[in-house]
Amino acid sequence: MSTDDKIYTDSTSGKKVAIATGSTPPPTGPWNPPGQTKWTEVEHLPEWDEEFYHVYTAKKHGKWLMLKTLRPEFKGNPDMEAMIEKEFDVRYNLAHPAIVMINDFEDVPGLGRCIITDDVYGDSLRKLIETHSVTPMHIERLRSQLVSALEYIQQNHLIHHPLRPERIIFTENIGNLKLIDVGFDQKSSLPPADVSDDINNYGLVLLEALNACESPDPRLRHVAERCVDPRRRYRNIQALRLALENRRGNRLMLVIILFLTAMVALLMFLNSRPAAINP
Repeated sequence: MSTDDKIYTDSTSGKKVAIATGSTPPPTGPWNPPGQTKWTEVEHLPEWDEEFYHVYTAKKHGKWLMLKTLRPEFKGNPDMEAMIEKEFDVRYNLAHPAIVMINDFEDVPGLGRCIITDDVYGDSLRKLIETHSVTPMHIERLRSQLVSALEYIQQNHLIHHPLRPERIIFTENIGNLKLIDVGFDQKSSLPPADVSDDINNYGLVLLEALNACESPDPRLRHVAERCVDPRRRYRNIQALRLALENRRGNRLMLVIILFLTAMVALLMFLNSRPAAINP
């Protein structure tokens, strides 16, 4: 053991673990950084890792949170350090129920500079697809909550990584949808190509989920297939939303319109009749 090594306590076994200075603690289970009580039960979540980041769960003053930090090979790189700081700046003021919220950007012992987000406990859409556990409830969340999140992202002109099942989480028990990777830059406006890519990727995600669902909705499949067809793709997210909402509301709306039309015609007929003349 080097004199420069740091000693961490595995919170499960209670054993002392030596970690070389500057390296990332091993993902062998929860561990407690030494010399402080603010951060406890830090644990690596390999299945949540991103291209440039490692993702952890931990308690801060006893409250569960999630941490995202640069992979060891990118730490110390000025461009990468600027990238994670930029992502924090872009996402900090976002507020949407289907988007994981950012709380802070701070140094965590043993990990370095981290983006701190709300804790999200549940399963990714990728896991649900692979285990054939997609239900109509999950499909409904993709139809409503995911499109709402995409619309919010586009309204705020956020540049983000492509939408993928790995980046969509369904919370335990309630099953609400949470998007965990929503943007790393912000522009004054989004080019049409980015809008089109979002709609295409949404269609791919929806198709993959429908294929894994025991009771797929044929109307939703039609919408998803149109999303991935360059010749018929919806021009914007609003048109996509209308197409998805018409899945349930089209017939009812038609009935209402026909009823109102009949009532207007009846009133016009009654008003056009000559008034009765009293003797």
